[in-house]
Amino acid sequence: MDDTKNLVKTITKGIQEKKGCNIVIADLTQIEDTICRYLVICQGNSSSQVEAITESVGDYVRINSGEKPTHVVGLGSSQWVAMDYSDVLVHVFLPDTREFYDLEHLWADAKLTKIPNLD
Repeated sequence: MDDTKNLVKTITKGIQEKKGCNIVIADLTQIEDTICRYLVICQGNSSSQVEAITESVGDYVRINSGEKPTHVVGLGSSQWVAMDYSDVLVHVFLPDTREFYDLEHLWADAKLTKIPNLD
């Protein structure tokens, strides 16, 4: 359990390193039959920033936890990139795409934690 929470913190640092914003952590641990324990959702302001955030998360996690994602999808268009760390799914969106899919409301019964933006 602590390993998963540390993974979420490491992912968050990787996002913040590239100025990813509007970070929301959805805690799914109290919900039955979910595909993971946590969702980490954030956004970048351009396709290149979405890619940079994705790369930063991958680097931070590999260096600090020795883990690699089992899957990364969406890098071609970079409107929405999903990274699968088994117990944690990371979603990096462009703002319009994030608003359209509105994952936070799909998981409205999860405990949502908003991380303040770094300025």
